[in-house]
Amino acid sequence: MLLRAVEKFLREYSIPATRFGRESVRDPRLVFDLRRGREPGDRMRRRVEHFMNTYRRSIGQ
Repeated sequence: MLLRAVEKFLREYSIPATRFGRESVRDPRLVFDLRRGREPGDRMRRRVEHFMNTYRRSIGQ
C-alpha cells in the first residue's frame, strides 16, 4: 500500500508531509489526501515511488 510506504518514509527521513507531496508530485496536500482515502493513479504512484528511491540513493542508503 502506497500510504504505508509514504508514512514509513516520512518517519524515517523526518520529512514534513507537505514537503514530501510538493517535491514528489507538486501537490502539498498529497499525504493528507492519501490519509483520507485518495487512491492515486499508476502514474502518480510511480512518481512517488521514484522520488522515494531517488531520495534514498541521494543520501547514501
